[in-house]
Amino acid sequence: MNYDVIVIGGGSAGLMAGIAASAGGASVLLIDKGDKLGRKLGISGGGRCNVTNAKELDELIKHIPGNGRFLHSALATFSNKDIMAFFEGLGIRLKEEDRGRMFPVSDRAKTVVDALVSKVKAQGVSIKTNQPVKAVIYEGGAVAGVKLAGGEVIGARAVIIASGGKSVPHTGSTGDGYAWAEKAGHTITELFPTEVPMTSGESFIQSKELQGLSLREVELSVWNPKGKKVITHDGDMIFTHFGISGPIVLRCSQYVVKIMKQFGVTKVPLTIDLFPEKSADEVYSETLALARADAKKLIRNVLKGYLPEKLVPLMLRKAGLDGELTYDNIPKALWVELSKLIKSFPIAVNGTLSIEEAFVTGGGVNLKEIDPKTMESKLMRGLFFCGEVLDIHGYTGGYNITAAFSTGYTAGKCAAESLT
Repeated sequence: MNYDVIVIGGGSAGLMAGIAASAGGASVLLIDKGDKLGRKLGISGGGRCNVTNAKELDELIKHIPGNGRFLHSALATFSNKDIMAFFEGLGIRLKEEDRGRMFPVSDRAKTVVDALVSKVKAQGVSIKTNQPVKAVIYEGGAVAGVKLAGGEVIGARAVIIASGGKSVPHTGSTGDGYAWAEKAGHTITELFPTEVPMTSGESFIQSKELQGLSLREVELSVWNPKGKKVITHDGDMIFTHFGISGPIVLRCSQYVVKIMKQFGVTKVPLTIDLFPEKSADEVYSETLALARADAKKLIRNVLKGYLPEKLVPLMLRKAGLDGELTYDNIPKALWVELSKLIKSFPIAVNGTLSIEEAFVTGGGVNLKEIDPKTMESKLMRGLFFCGEVLDIHGYTGGYNITAAFSTGYTAGKCAAESLT
């Protein structure tokens, strides 16, 4: 059987592409190699599914540092506000949380996945699950259809590749789409992990003395080997048995990967500012005042009221201070050092976890070869791309899923329009 449009991949981009293409009057087949649709979507946002971000478009694009500007046209077609209206139209009430993140009121990703799958079915989209695609068929400079792993050939006038990247492979994202893109003549920009925890060889990491320590509302900065600050993110982080993780660590990770590649280094210096709203002088005065107010108390106990308890012994060691001292015996020069450490605690990282363990894949199908208004290949007629297979990556917080929904909708709509 032949179809107007075949969508490969049943994730957020693929489901939206199927909905948009069928709404445009096309006969659509949605193929996924897994046993159910929307698997990565179902675990997104900690299982709550952060469907988009409410920020204004210019600000939203800034939070997609991996080629976000390419999305101007797609977001003009289907914006974050349109995404919200779409889900509200499906009966899913949304709520806004910190930093513009939009979640279903149910706090269940399954609500979102079920609604999308129901919408796809209601619009008459044919669905094949447990059907890996072996090849996309090209004839005479245009798409002709697909060949399944079982040997079946299905014809189509347009094919949308929405197969994802290489991150979180247990959801089906194993990089299949890159080979189909290359066969059509596309180049793949180098893949790398992004939005990924970082590893460190620091002794305090290896000894696990900080393992499990969470820091709230701090700033994390990444520095290059020339001593220039590359990026700073504020928010929460956590120390792990292998290094560091948490929202601001994930956001900084891509810069660490790029610095290691650009400068050929094996370590990248990071600093943590525990009190971004205060100066080093203020920290010095406040901590000294605390010690003065309880002059007979050991400084290690004084600092427990100011710093996370787990961090105090390490801070004192790094500052060269004896924790058994009391106020009268504090060496002022070393207390200055302590204040500087509190404002700029150093941690060298030596890499990240693998691309498979990352939340998002950096790199992908070269955007110079894609029409940003339609998501169609400039090299092969009838071939469209959307979602993480493209060289687009954003921070966590609803930005990647916004890119997926927006490019998916645009690809589906324009694939249907291309048939006429």
